[in-house]
Amino acid sequence: MTNFQNNWQTLERFVEIRSSWLTLIGEKLQDEQEQTLDYWRVEKADSVVIVTMQSGRFLLPKPSYRPGLGQATLDFPGGRVLPEQTPVDAVPPILKRELGVNKSDIISLNALNQNGWAINSSFSNQKLYGFIAEIKSEIIVEPEKLASTIYPTTAIGIDKLLQDLTCLQCRAVLLEWQRNI
Repeated sequence: MTNFQNNWQTLERFVEIRSSWLTLIGEKLQDEQEQTLDYWRVEKADSVVIVTMQSGRFLLPKPSYRPGLGQATLDFPGGRVLPEQTPVDAVPPILKRELGVNKSDIISLNALNQNGWAINSSFSNQKLYGFIAEIKSEIIVEPEKLASTIYPTTAIGIDKLLQDLTCLQCRAVLLEWQRNI
């Protein structure tokens, strides 16, 4: 990665609001042209998105309500990486919570990236880690935990899934997996 030495100077932090989900920070920054700018940013825990597959189909949890959109959306399993976890350590509890899948049910778990992708680098420090999990074929996932539509891992299934996914992070991880197969 190219290292750009265009560091802005922090002149003042005029607000910091902490919660268990995020920290909101307001700062006065000086850019490379010595202009002073008020800048807002958010510090958040990193997150993982897990493309989960079993026997040639994607396993997606039932759509869940997203307060930011005011509606339920179809997403891959995912969630925050807790401070005491590594991204890979976050995967099994998320799969258990969202799909009822135990760690011992996972045949393979592969990371798509090692350093995380910046989700919105101008506004947040949060990184996204993408994983591919293959679940043993003999494991029965409770139907009430799964989305009603079945998406095969074929080109047609991926195209249909991309039409139905609204989460940009989910789409990015799916496309990254597709690019690498």
